[in-house]
Amino acid sequence: MKPPTTAPTTLTARTPEDLLALVPYVLGFRPEQSMVMLTFGADQPTFHARVDLPDAPDDLADMVACLLDPVRRHRVPRAVLIAYGDDPGPSAEALHALGAALVAEGVDVVEMLRVSGNRWYPMLGGADDLADGIVYDERSHPFAAQAVLDGRVTHDSRDDLVDSLVGTDLVAIEAVESAILEAAVRRGRFDPVAEARWVQQVVVTHIEDETPLTAAEAGRLVVACQDRDLRDVAWGLMSRETAAAHVDLWRDLVRRTRDDLQLVPAALLAFAAWLTGSGALAWCALDRAALIDPDYGMVRLLGQALEQALPPAAWEPVNALPALLDGA
Repeated sequence: MKPPTTAPTTLTARTPEDLLALVPYVLGFRPEQSMVMLTFGADQPTFHARVDLPDAPDDLADMVACLLDPVRRHRVPRAVLIAYGDDPGPSAEALHALGAALVAEGVDVVEMLRVSGNRWYPMLGGADDLADGIVYDERSHPFAAQAVLDGRVTHDSRDDLVDSLVGTDLVAIEAVESAILEAAVRRGRFDPVAEARWVQQVVVTHIEDETPLTAAEAGRLVVACQDRDLRDVAWGLMSRETAAAHVDLWRDLVRRTRDDLQLVPAALLAFAAWLTGSGALAWCALDRAALIDPDYGMVRLLGQALEQALPPAAWEPVNALPALLDGA
């Protein structure tokens, strides 16, 4: 059994370079054509948000409304805005529109930056005409080194993060698919109580040992979790303390499962990622699940939590599973 996970790292940003290095640390990827909003000092735990930079002026209002809603909900007192884009005009326009809307809500916008390539441009205090910008390299920043120490993987783009959920080992995928077919044949004969106990045992064992599922276990788990009570056995085992290990287990299962069978594994991965505070990974996993069934209850529930920027601390497990596990 591995030792308990240490407390999350606390990073303090004091300069624009610190803020720019913080973004890929908290998002898990380096944004492109994006508006990033970092929030600080809210009554509830702070949150950070990223949306696509609007392609046209007509889309500015939608972007502003999307980011204002969680700001109002969490009574955010301070924010930092960073626009990533190659075209300075749309980036500056989006920054000023969002900044003005936040100020009108009583939010203190402490910094606005525009980023293009490896240069950043200050956008507050009349400095948005700084022609040459300021060169920066977040990869050499101490926050990047801290990410490595924390075991965080920073992808070069959101597309790369999405691709990290796509399996490339065809032999492993075929092995799990064969196991799924075998488990599906036996599904009508399994005892729900015994299967619930098996789900509990196999998930707990691999979470504690931080080991991947065998192909046979993976196939059986995918089939078992099609039953919502059995899915909830696996779901109910998640906690904020074990969420990172659950991310590893369910991401590995998603990568070894055929696309059309990923609904439950991807939804469970999305939830585990949300519990770790990895909102971008949660969205990517949720998108995969929604491609299969956008109306699936867990997909809708987690989608609402992400849209409202609910912090993991807001989650209180509600678990009626002991009755099933006890055979009641």
